[in-house]
Amino acid sequence: MSGFTAEPIPTARLSLLPLAVEHAQEMAAVLAAPALHTFIGGEPATPAALRARYERLVAGSPDAAESWCNWIIQLRDDGRLAGFVQATVTAPVGPSRHAATAGASAVGHRHLDESTPVTAGPVAEIAWVVGTRWQGRGIATEAARGMAGWLGRRGVRTLMAHIHPDHRASAAVATACGLTPTDLWQDGEVRWTGAAAPPPPPARS
Repeated sequence: MSGFTAEPIPTARLSLLPLAVEHAQEMAAVLAAPALHTFIGGEPATPAALRARYERLVAGSPDAAESWCNWIIQLRDDGRLAGFVQATVTAPVGPSRHAATAGASAVGHRHLDESTPVTAGPVAEIAWVVGTRWQGRGIATEAARGMAGWLGRRGVRTLMAHIHPDHRASAAVATACGLTPTDLWQDGEVRWTGAAAPPPPPARS
């Protein structure tokens, strides 16, 4: 599989910026509210810990069949950071399991397992987190849809997400991206799947 590398993605109100280690300082404040981790797990990270995490993510997956794509959500009106979206793109070659990447994977990055069917194209597991200060404004939906469209235009055929059954806001984002819940569970979360947006038809001459 040709590697997927995150590129800037513009949306109506946002700029999705490829993750950089330098984002850690501001993002530590964005993700600092303990309530934010109710459904995504973990706890607020210090700037130093987040920087180390970002260094691992920016270095990329050691698995040639897997690409880590991470974006920081930036508000266009004031330039502030508000959260992140991410995708782990996996080639359709069956499960890939190794301990080496477990510590480097961001929230929502999980390998496909035996219950996930091989599809006709790459599969992307997607996730999104918006800081509590910016929630309720449709930012997560706009960012996730922007990412999903980018993935679809680059050949990803299937999207997947894992969502806590009580996380209604995240379920609404998944629905807006065209995902629907399945009867599969992983680590206490429901698996949602859907087709990635197909590339637009070629323009007529």
